[in-house]
Amino acid sequence: MDAELLELMRQLEEAQQAKPSVRLSERNVVELVHKLQEHRFFDFDLLHTVTGKEYITPDQLKQEMEKEINRSGRVSLIDLADIIGVDLYYIERQAERIIAEDVGLMMVHGEIISQSYWDSVAEEINEKLQECSQMSLAEIAAQLHIGSELVASFLEPRLGTMVKGRLEGGQIYTPAYVQRITAMVRGATRAVTVPTNLPIVWNSLQQLLQDIDGASGVSVEGTFFQSIFNGLLKDGAVLGSLRAGVQWTPAVFAHAQKECVDSFFSQNSYISYDVLHKLSIPQPKQYLQMRYPDGIPLEAVFVHPSMVDMLDAAVSDAVDHGNWIDCLSVLPSYIVDADASKILSLCPSLQKATKSSSAVILGDSCVFSNAFIKGIFDQLEKELDSFIFATNQTKNPKTVPISQQQAESKDVDDDEGSNASVPEKGKKRRGKTAKGGNHDKDEDAHEIVPAKGKKNQRKSKDVGSTGGKKGSDKVKEENPNVPVEWVAEKITSLTPELEEIGDSEELIRQLAMHLRPMLLDYYKRRKNTLLSENAEKRRRLLDSLQKHLDEVVLDLQMYEKTLDLFQDDPSTSAILHKHLLKTMAAHVADQLLHTLDMDNKLKNGVEVDDGPNKTLQLSTADRTSLAKTLAGPLSAKVQSLVEALEGKRVDAFMDALRAVAEESGLLVKKLDKRVERSMLHSYRKDLTTQVSLETDSIALLPKVVALLFLQVHNKAIQAPGRAISALISHLKEKLPDTTCKLLTDYHNATVALLSLQAAAAGAEGEDCLDDRMLSKKELLEEKMPELKSLVLGLTNSEN
Repeated sequence: MDAELLELMRQLEEAQQAKPSVRLSERNVVELVHKLQEHRFFDFDLLHTVTGKEYITPDQLKQEMEKEINRSGRVSLIDLADIIGVDLYYIERQAERIIAEDVGLMMVHGEIISQSYWDSVAEEINEKLQECSQMSLAEIAAQLHIGSELVASFLEPRLGTMVKGRLEGGQIYTPAYVQRITAMVRGATRAVTVPTNLPIVWNSLQQLLQDIDGASGVSVEGTFFQSIFNGLLKDGAVLGSLRAGVQWTPAVFAHAQKECVDSFFSQNSYISYDVLHKLSIPQPKQYLQMRYPDGIPLEAVFVHPSMVDMLDAAVSDAVDHGNWIDCLSVLPSYIVDADASKILSLCPSLQKATKSSSAVILGDSCVFSNAFIKGIFDQLEKELDSFIFATNQTKNPKTVPISQQQAESKDVDDDEGSNASVPEKGKKRRGKTAKGGNHDKDEDAHEIVPAKGKKNQRKSKDVGSTGGKKGSDKVKEENPNVPVEWVAEKITSLTPELEEIGDSEELIRQLAMHLRPMLLDYYKRRKNTLLSENAEKRRRLLDSLQKHLDEVVLDLQMYEKTLDLFQDDPSTSAILHKHLLKTMAAHVADQLLHTLDMDNKLKNGVEVDDGPNKTLQLSTADRTSLAKTLAGPLSAKVQSLVEALEGKRVDAFMDALRAVAEESGLLVKKLDKRVERSMLHSYRKDLTTQVSLETDSIALLPKVVALLFLQVHNKAIQAPGRAISALISHLKEKLPDTTCKLLTDYHNATVALLSLQAAAAGAEGEDCLDDRMLSKKELLEEKMPELKSLVLGLTNSEN
């Protein structure tokens, strides 16, 4: 056998040393291998190396990879590709096979790690841990270039075996160190005798460790202290209760709490919740209910049933003797009104008295017997007779004073310079001109003056009796005016002992409110006597107001319809709305307010002056004051009317006026076309007469403009002086050029004259201004006949 082996070795050596007769190139070898693979002479795959000069089988690749893994325990796939010289793709495929076959291997971020590697790492960690007593997972992860979660996953099964330590909060501690910390936590928590927040204790222990070990000492997290404490609490090494995981209450403190509460409650028969709060008992009411099931929980205190028995005896004595009692004088001073009221509700004697209406509770804590209240009522009934007599003797002021602010208001001066008030009836209204204005103000001093139609064209509808009937119905529903303050004042004088109560004013007021309904019936009977006498006066007053509204409101609606022509000119529209509100609307509102005020006083049994009705001019403050004196919904609607009067729209005023009229039982007529035609005809005739008879050159302009506007649009207009220019511009397209030019020149001269008059009023003694005024006045007087003739001619031709 040995000879044959030696012979074969010799032949191999000769074959190797012999020079081949034919040499194959690398290309031929590659082609030869390729042909062998095509003809399936190989039953395995061949892999090229990265150099392309070598072949390797998958099994050989696997063996070399396993050899390298067993050698180092942790190897990167990229390093395996460099070491073996095979493409990374084949390395990854073989790595998956190797890991699938060997459960002791794992793939972590492109690295293959064996369990032997983890064992060696665990041994190194244990050696270092025994030296420094503590290690951080983050530190180990940084050294191994892996995640902290992976470090924890491979350390946890090795703790107590290969690694002698305890993992807590991302830190590893040695058993000796854990025992040391456990002793510190046990001693600190046993030393605590009052409720304490545990993080404060842990901070103190951390500071203590730093002071003992210095800067090189081990840093301990609060979660480690908490974990050790939870273990001690579970084992019964420390006694107490833990709330919300951090609030620690020692058992010794709970025992002291219990003794303190028992002592106070047994001595006083009550205990305040504030006392329990000071003892750090978080839910005092629930705590006391559980401890004393027979007790009575109140808002601020917890009382013993004996407290109710004591109060019940005192209340029973007061009711039986026809007296009153303040329960706070019987109960401890710590009990407040709300709690006293609840204790009262538990008294059997009081429950019986209230059920039989022999006693009432006022002011939360005071009990009054009905006999005591009846005595006060008998005295007040006598006082009420003199009070009603004094009320009946109160007379209504003759007129509402006109506010001086009305005369000083600039807007009123501007809009009413020549004729701001609504014209009076008959000849006085038709004869009204613009002469009364102050020409030295500005061009607002002249305005278009309305001319009223004939009275017989608008017959009034008599609804005064309806309004009076409605007012009488309201009287029956309205409570008589017996002020609570008056009743309270009389009670104070009759029972001065009530003022000794702590909140005597509120108690007396409640007693007055209790007595007031008893006094109202008596007051109503006395008052109805006076009301029967005033019923006829109210009917006549409302009839007169209805007739006045029938006349004036139709005029107001006629002028309101004209304002629709100026919707495209907001500035002029605002001026016209404001002027109509300041003049006619204000007159209507003042007359309505004055009449409603008189009606209200008559309804309440107050005597008023039955003299002739006078035209009033009220300020906004006067109107608001009168509106507030009215009752119920009428007051709110009248206040809305006053607000609409100070607004910017006539239609809003009309809506408010209709609402007030409806609430008052009055009627606001609507302007129909037939009545409007009749009114416009009368208005044209009246205005034509005024133009023909006018001798004042300044007062002529607004009347001429109003007459031309009526001819062009068949609408009556009422405008202030500052709107004359806009009206002339509005008429230019509808009038002949000669008329427009004459009207424009006349308007410019009028404005210039008014400006000079205003300047002369502030600069007396300047002759140049007097000369220029005289010149302008002469110019107007020269153009006056021509303007009259032209306008009257146009009017006659239209007719």
